Amino acid sequence: MAARVFIDGHAGTIGLRIRELLAGRRDLELLEIPEAERKDADARRKLLNSCDVAILCLPDDASVQAVALLENPRVRMIDGSTAFRVSDGWAYGLPELGPEQREAIRGARFVSNPGCWPTCVSLLTRPLVRAGLLPRDAALSIHGVSGYTGGGKSMIARWESPEAGLVGLPYEAPYALDKVHKHIPEMQAYGLLEVAPYFRPSVGAFDRGMRVEIPLHAAQLPGGVDARAISEAYARHYADEPFVRVVPSDASVPSSEASLDPRSCNGTNRVELRAIQHPQGHVLLVAVLDNLGKGASGAAVQSLNLMLGLSETAGLSAS
Repeated sequence: MAARVFIDGHAGTIGLRIRELLAGRRDLELLEIPEAERKDADARRKLLNSCDVAILCLPDDASVQAVALLENPRVRMIDGSTAFRVSDGWAYGLPELGPEQREAIRGARFVSNPGCWPTCVSLLTRPLVRAGLLPRDAALSIHGVSGYTGGGKSMIARWESPEAGLVGLPYEAPYALDKVHKHIPEMQAYGLLEVAPYFRPSVGAFDRGMRVEIPLHAAQLPGGVDARAISEAYARHYADEPFVRVVPSDASVPSSEASLDPRSCNGTNRVELRAIQHPQGHVLLVAVLDNLGKGASGAAVQSLNLMLGLSETAGLSAS
């Protein structure tokens, strides 16, 4: 019997993409709310309590309200907001953190879907901290560039409007330079970082794709740690992960201006990790993913598959 899945917030950017990924699957039945009832609390309550898994694609406050509508103890939830990502009772939906995380997702009633920025940061730093290659108390500076779909409908409208002057902007645009980014607690918790990193996000004039860079100064690294050692640690940690590609250190140095294209994983659930050696002993960590794929919708489908005991890769592409 097909599992019943309700996407609350299916009209948003992430919800639409999840719906596309699940469309046509015979092992799932998608429940939909009529457009006229989309904001009707009673109609939503009925669907939330009649499905097997509800996927929330809502702002933080609306997600909290949706969870409060839950009355059926058999219903499980995946929440795409930031409301529960570091909350007790919620499993973090990033199975690549380790075998224990995958098992936690399989058995969880409540799963918080990771943010795109923290996914990159956690996958880059966690294995290194665990292997003793990066100190937990390292003070990191993190830079990232994302496609404008990461900001939802309002940002999409602004970047695609000729009047805003952002179409084809020939440089990335930093944002939130005077704010503490809401994903910092998530980065620390799952990246195993004791010190809050200095995170500098930016937006590029492309719709989707993401690249995150973490420069490690030679003075931060234990003796003998270089890009090769880091790449080998990644290869060991992610050896059996279907959606993680580790670029070997001898092939990770960019060969052209297009080598670190943030759009290179678009349309997939793949994330690419690499460590680039600098002649002075510094190492640059780089992660690339699709901010609507492994950074959002694909990650939710991956967790859904695990929760329902299905193949983890069902409906998802690594290439």
